[in-house]
Amino acid sequence: MSPRKTNAEAYLRMYRQMVRIRVFEDNANQLYLSARMPGLTHMYSGQEAVAVGICEALTRDDKITSTHRGHGHCVAKGAEFKEMFCELLGRAEGYCGGKGGSMHIADQSNGNLGANAIVGGSMGIATGAALSAKRLGRKDVTVCFFGDGATAQGLLYEVMNMAALWKLPVIYACENNGYSEYTKTAEIAAGSLLARAEAFGIEAFQVDGQDVLAVNELTERLVARCRNGEGPFFVQLDTYRYHGHHVGDINREYYRSKDEEALWKTERDPIVNFGRWLTAEGVATSEELAAIDAGVRADAEAAVTYALAAPFPDPLQVKRDVFTDMTAA
Repeated sequence: MSPRKTNAEAYLRMYRQMVRIRVFEDNANQLYLSARMPGLTHMYSGQEAVAVGICEALTRDDKITSTHRGHGHCVAKGAEFKEMFCELLGRAEGYCGGKGGSMHIADQSNGNLGANAIVGGSMGIATGAALSAKRLGRKDVTVCFFGDGATAQGLLYEVMNMAALWKLPVIYACENNGYSEYTKTAEIAAGSLLARAEAFGIEAFQVDGQDVLAVNELTERLVARCRNGEGPFFVQLDTYRYHGHHVGDINREYYRSKDEEALWKTERDPIVNFGRWLTAEGVATSEELAAIDAGVRADAEAAVTYALAAPFPDPLQVKRDVFTDMTAA
């Protein structure tokens, strides 16, 4: 039996996880547009192969840190729709009790240490988690997700220096979606992004972030090496966000063309292309993939309905997890 046949279950799980991210984002966008969701959110649509390709190479005990564009990471690491929509809608049953919202969602039960609204803000958290794993003799690996714009943050260079010196089990995953908010990456980043890590003696890799199998295969290798004490590593994942910087960024032609967006959506869509590969390789029929799509959409619809009816947290919970009792034992 060919490896592709024996890996069918894993392939279909990756497909379903990418669809779950896309469907979650579609629903989150509609909740915002219909004024039922407070605050802003940043869509991950288009970048699904990055989150899924990486997280499918991790165990539940492995850790990730996320960004303001973090729904995809949360879903890929094992989060459930119901708790996620409750969190976005500020309901008590959300992962953070309704207080984290879109840009601060965390799911520590699945190793997601949290999203961060500060650009590059989770880099220290990820490196600290890797240090903790090494000091405790654990085999856990941490993946730090961040965007190309975050390479302008000095914190990245401080933590990469520490991680290289101490050989920490951390992978710095740079999602290069071509834009730092409204500016092309080439206009904000001089030189090579890979060279930034290589300057510290960190092995750096570049991969097509629209190819979930390429991302997964590379991550599998690097995770195994991290567990063997060979970390850290840096990966540049070239990808693309379909929406604007945030949900309110609708008229984008002043910084990128409609033709460019259409090209990525029609020729480089990670879900469509992976689906075509699955059918061409005989892993699944188009009808089977359509059934997966429909099932995910039904799950999301039910979760949204549940979250909209779920109770808000008790106002007295506003101080929970903010202060600690400093009274001496």
